[in-house]
Amino acid sequence: MAVKKLGKHEFKTVSRTEIPNGRNGKHKAVITEILENLETLKQGSALKIRLSDLPDTKVNVRSALNRATRKLKINVATAADDAYLYIWNSGE
Repeated sequence: MAVKKLGKHEFKTVSRTEIPNGRNGKHKAVITEILENLETLKQGSALKIRLSDLPDTKVNVRSALNRATRKLKINVATAADDAYLYIWNSGE
């Protein structure tokens, strides 16, 4: 590992093969679990997830789910009430 000094700062260098690829955000675990459950969900059914069980706010989890499903080209729909987040395959 080499060290380069530029101005006041020293920067270490590493081989690009040592750099992790991809991004594992803080929502990855819950989104992965939701997507796995959606794959086996019967038509006409929805996942019912207690809001208090989510690792973040409903809005942030919905946003992360939206990013993941757009990337995978999966159509899902969501709804929520005061206690639960509902997610289902919309198929549209």
